[in-house]
Amino acid sequence: MAMNGSSSPAAPRRWFAGACLAVLAGLAQACGSSRVPASTDARSASAAPVYPDTGWERIADPTSVGYTRAGLDRVHSMLNGMNTTGMVVVVGGRVLLEHGDIDTLSYLASARKSVLSMLYGKYVANGTIRLDERLRDLGLDDRGEAGPLLPQEREATVEHLLMARSGVYHPASNPGDNLADAPPRGSQKPGAYYLYSNWDFNALGTIFEQKVGRGIYDALETDIARPIGMQDWNRAIHRRTGDTTRSIHLAYHMTLSTRDMARIGYLMLRDGQWRGTQVIPRDWVQRSVRPWTRVTDMNPPPLRNQRAGYGYLWWIWDGREPRDVFDGSYSARGAYGQYIAVIPRLDMVVAHKVAVPPEKNVSMAEFERVLDALVAARCAKVPTSTVCP
Repeated sequence: MAMNGSSSPAAPRRWFAGACLAVLAGLAQACGSSRVPASTDARSASAAPVYPDTGWERIADPTSVGYTRAGLDRVHSMLNGMNTTGMVVVVGGRVLLEHGDIDTLSYLASARKSVLSMLYGKYVANGTIRLDERLRDLGLDDRGEAGPLLPQEREATVEHLLMARSGVYHPASNPGDNLADAPPRGSQKPGAYYLYSNWDFNALGTIFEQKVGRGIYDALETDIARPIGMQDWNRAIHRRTGDTTRSIHLAYHMTLSTRDMARIGYLMLRDGQWRGTQVIPRDWVQRSVRPWTRVTDMNPPPLRNQRAGYGYLWWIWDGREPRDVFDGSYSARGAYGQYIAVIPRLDMVVAHKVAVPPEKNVSMAEFERVLDALVAARCAKVPTSTVCP
């Protein structure tokens, strides 16, 4: 399936995620000191994918999927020492670890942007939204204290906004981006410079509703929440908000439970398919999690010290050894500690939530240490087998 739009000249040409082979090897029913023959893929081609129904199936014996109880206990201890409200770890479509409150609805923060990217897929695929359409073609402008968009800013395309490379440095209706670190308005051509920008993200919400002819939350309900059976979804509590004296493009904040965040991640892990239905086009999932901006090109420069580049509203693990278990992984990230991590090589999804307002944030660095602890919880490997003590 072809997608409309062209890639940024600065963007790499290889796919970074998609059909990544999982490396949790051949972990049959292992226990004690038994040795289990290794296989090449945790998602065996002969086994149908497992999906949650009205609830998630739980893994009774973690050694059966290659994790030690002691290692998972260490993860729980880490979370007890943080301000985590709830966390769910899914391996192979079943819950490996559950911690804290996972069903209460709470603020998703900027992880909402990755969900909007998912919504775009269907409408890009059917031609309703064109990635190469410019803001001026869409009739999209702004006002407020900073005035209208500059002529050069209106040359930005939908794809530029998805990549946070619009070159538009107009204030957003809500705080939380890097506008203080932005270059002067009009100094960067669209596509040339990455900057995390709430103006871009909020304008994408306006464009979606304008082109699709429906509200974001109505589309989220019918296009994703119902098809994947979200357990705690509540359409009535959602509405767009923001300060219209700064920008007319409002934020589209979302409120989900931790276990429904895990469903979002699992839908992505399965390339947009849910129980035989292609909820999101597979090509769109793969395109969204491609590193259009590598970590070495992130702005402001301190972002280059982290582990991630940027795709279409998804953070893409980057800058590590290609055989690392995180190669091909990606995440949705929100303030205070709202995270959805998808790790294809482990056939794993991790959803993490901090209730707002928090007593203390859980930083991305802290969350990555939790992910590293999950990797360390895997059973010991020897050349031809996996051993679960």
